Amino acid sequence: MAADTTAEQATLQALAREYLASLKTAAAREAAQPEILKFVRWAGPDKDLSVMRAHEVAQYAENFPPTVSDAAKRADFVRAFLKWAKDQGVTAENLGIHLRVRKASKSSANAQTIVDPPIYLTQEGHDALVEELEQLKARRPLIQQDLARAMADKDFRENAPLDAMRDHQAMLEGRIREIEAVLRHAVIARTPTGDHRAQIGSTVVVRNLDSGRDLRYTLVSPSEVNPVEGKISFASPVGKALMERAPGDEVEVAAPAGTLRLRVERVEA
Repeated sequence: MAADTTAEQATLQALAREYLASLKTAAAREAAQPEILKFVRWAGPDKDLSVMRAHEVAQYAENFPPTVSDAAKRADFVRAFLKWAKDQGVTAENLGIHLRVRKASKSSANAQTIVDPPIYLTQEGHDALVEELEQLKARRPLIQQDLARAMADKDFRENAPLDAMRDHQAMLEGRIREIEAVLRHAVIARTPTGDHRAQIGSTVVVRNLDSGRDLRYTLVSPSEVNPVEGKISFASPVGKALMERAPGDEVEVAAPAGTLRLRVERVEA
């Protein structure tokens, strides 16, 4: 990466923009952009890629369930971006090698042609997606107006505003398609009630039996993951271990640093 790269440019969002601009053809950019932007949204646009770890990238593989027929191809776009980041000196290793997609069995591949698997969402997550979709669609006329103004400049060779608006439009339309696909197959998880077993939407307070520290996790769907808010996927190693557990239950989770021993202290709706 160039020596004059600023701190702002080093964010994951800025690096993704730089990578997409480096692709040789518009067709290549159009094909890669949706998956690259999904990865950016999942990790966080302001994420410093240089401090990202292998286990975080490995967790992103949950976004490619084996029942999705083109999972490997979609993951390849993210792998190529992460390899580029290594070549540019942003990361010390090629994190892309840790993004391993499970292969679909023949029966699951056939099932995909019949019906798509449900996507479990909390009511909060579903409502947030509906609201975001409405806001994105409301922005379409404004972007069309901006495009028209940018196209008024007939010198297309150096029309940076036009290129920027086209990128903006592509990102917006890609996100609209992504949300619509999720909502088509969304199933609202039953709202947890009482201090019983952990379910999707539950907040689980656990104690690390090795360190004695209390940790707080909210179990959500992979599309709702937000590490800053303590929201973890119910399909992640910790999430799987905690699902259907009740206060007093102890679980063990295999982690890169060793086995994690947790005890459920309480389950909150």
